Amino acid sequence: MQRESQDEQEAVQKRTFTKWINSHLAKHKPPLEVNDLFEDIKDGVKLLALLEVLSGQRLPCEQGRQLKRIHWVSNIGTALKFLEGRKSVYRGSPIKLVNIHATDIADGRPSIVLGLIWTVILYFQIEELTSNLPALQALSNSNSSVESIASSETGSPPMKRKVVNKFQGNAKKALLRWVQCTAAKHHGIEVKDFGPSWRDGVAFQSVVHAIRPDLVDMEAVRRRSNRENLEEAFSLAENELGIPRLLDPEDVDVDKPDEKSIMTYVAQFLKHYPNPHHSETDGHCMCFCHPHFPQKSASVSSFTENNQIELKVFLDQLERDVLRAQGAEGNLTDKYQAFKSFRVQYEMKKKQTDPLLQPVHRDGKLSVDQALVKQAWDRVSARLLDWHIHLDKSLPGPLGVIGAWLHRAEMALREDIPIQHAHDETANVLHRKLEQHKVT
Repeated sequence: MQRESQDEQEAVQKRTFTKWINSHLAKHKPPLEVNDLFEDIKDGVKLLALLEVLSGQRLPCEQGRQLKRIHWVSNIGTALKFLEGRKSVYRGSPIKLVNIHATDIADGRPSIVLGLIWTVILYFQIEELTSNLPALQALSNSNSSVESIASSETGSPPMKRKVVNKFQGNAKKALLRWVQCTAAKHHGIEVKDFGPSWRDGVAFQSVVHAIRPDLVDMEAVRRRSNRENLEEAFSLAENELGIPRLLDPEDVDVDKPDEKSIMTYVAQFLKHYPNPHHSETDGHCMCFCHPHFPQKSASVSSFTENNQIELKVFLDQLERDVLRAQGAEGNLTDKYQAFKSFRVQYEMKKKQTDPLLQPVHRDGKLSVDQALVKQAWDRVSARLLDWHIHLDKSLPGPLGVIGAWLHRAEMALREDIPIQHAHDETANVLHRKLEQHKVT
């Protein structure tokens, strides 16, 4: 019975991790896709591509149709060496890959492959996102660690292999604390873990509500079945927030949901969390703000140097991601979906950025730090607008012509027209621009 439960969890992890990988490999040039995780990772090519997308660095890779096992092991070795060269944000020490060897990955050993991908997810998603939450400084002092015990597949030695992630304890606590203080607490929901607490779908709905309250009626949520809540939460997150759907209702509505899969999915919401939340009552919840954005001081509206760096780095990365996605291959529907995802992120960040870019000097000028951030923001805005125009122009037949015409209309409406002393002159200018657009 226990073996059957482990097999089920392994199957859920495989599906979830594969979807997570593909959501990032879609940004690679050219886009790549994993179909069978245990098979497709054997030569190390897609593993290295994934690390390139996540890190923004170029990594050496043996490629070609006639790759032999020695090349597979070389590629995987490059990936493992790269990972071990990175430092854990929480502990400041290099990441240790215990009992994860290149030959095991080349053999497609399920438990070891899943252990490796879990380490990548922990470092590049969960740890990086949660470590930027300022309220988690106290958690950083914790020395607890959680071991991921990888089950052995049939035919393996009887002794279980362990993949130990020294930083997982802090990352897991941080993510759970964020859920408890920003979503669950406001609706009287008790979220004690990343397992059974999520089975009825209410916790997922509360996280969506924390980001977009207009999307979720929490009273209606409490009256629906587990499967209905889960399906709606996953659909809303994907269609309205641009969060890839990594889970299905049947993965979660079980006696023992897989905590790694749920953590992987929930961590994605951190990127979309729009506003700082404060807890005043129990002393356990602290101040949380969006991981990529600085918290605004109550006494001054200017950026500190660290705040400017954080926001500037985020905007520069967003611009690179937009450019990479814009140049990726794929059909028009996929490109529109990718654009929509970035547009959702952009609109959420805009609400938070606008107040921070208010002039701080009496003469109405921005500070140097604010000016740099505004330049980065304007570049992202221009990239998204250019992408949108290009997509609309690419529509088939007359739709493309109409799309281009609508964008020209929008640009004309945004154009500043000076008000003349003689109102009839202003009216004439407006009339000429309107006639010009009609002709076009």
